[in-house]
Amino acid sequence: MSGLPIISADQRLAERRGVKGVIFGKSGIGKTSLLWTLPEENTLFLDLEAGDLAIEGWKGDTLRPRTWQECRDLAVFIGGPNPALREDQVYSQAHFDAVCGRYGDPKALDKYETVFVDSITVAGRLCFQWCKGQPQAFSERTGKPDTRGAYGLHGQEMIGWLTHLQHTRGKNIWFVGILDERLDDFNRKVFVPQIEGSKTGLELPGIVDQVVTMAEIKADDGSAFRAFVNHTINPYGYPAKDRSGRLDLLEEPHLGRLMAKIKGPGKPARERLVFGTATPATTPQSPTDKQGDGQ
Repeated sequence: MSGLPIISADQRLAERRGVKGVIFGKSGIGKTSLLWTLPEENTLFLDLEAGDLAIEGWKGDTLRPRTWQECRDLAVFIGGPNPALREDQVYSQAHFDAVCGRYGDPKALDKYETVFVDSITVAGRLCFQWCKGQPQAFSERTGKPDTRGAYGLHGQEMIGWLTHLQHTRGKNIWFVGILDERLDDFNRKVFVPQIEGSKTGLELPGIVDQVVTMAEIKADDGSAFRAFVNHTINPYGYPAKDRSGRLDLLEEPHLGRLMAKIKGPGKPARERLVFGTATPATTPQSPTDKQGDGQ
């Protein structure tokens, strides 16, 4: 019998896997209210914004971290230790053991299928506030604050936090974030996540499985409706990605039914993947070519 730890296709398909995603949208579009579309008995709400008026009466369990250290502790408590890390590193076995000593048995989280983090925008602010007090945020030569060092550390911390939660097996992890509308250097409208620094916003879509924008869409008759935008190539310019290949361009803004569709039966790869190339447009002849043809 081979000692190589090969995971067979049957074993892989039998594993309980969760959906990892981020939902962006402008302030007030109804992102926090998506909690109403999730089962209260098995959803854990990480409320970083302390703005739960939109879900007043929601009977699910809530955690309210107020510091970056609490955010890191909850991440290792939810996701478990990373065996590749040294004992002195965050998210290591030593970090996990220390957190379990304070929070208790992590099996208490087994009943939760979904962790809803609201919001990644506030998490980024807490992280940056912590980073500004670390040695990397000060110049070694002058001892004065070094903004570039603080932002560099912030990017590392946020990516590490998001990646650790993304690796949580058997749970759905959803982050919520504010989407800003800006103009680029060519005066074109672009949409960017409202997160401190640029590194996190650029790398986040590559970390999670699903990137969804909750937006107000104009119908043909001029009326407006809310919808999830799910495809990377979309006519609105919103950030989006569907790694499952099961979602339509627009889906109803119901997170519970969205996850059910993502986990549902998928189309065969030959049907959902496009391997063809676009037909090149015919290059028009220049006036010089036309003149030459007539001679």
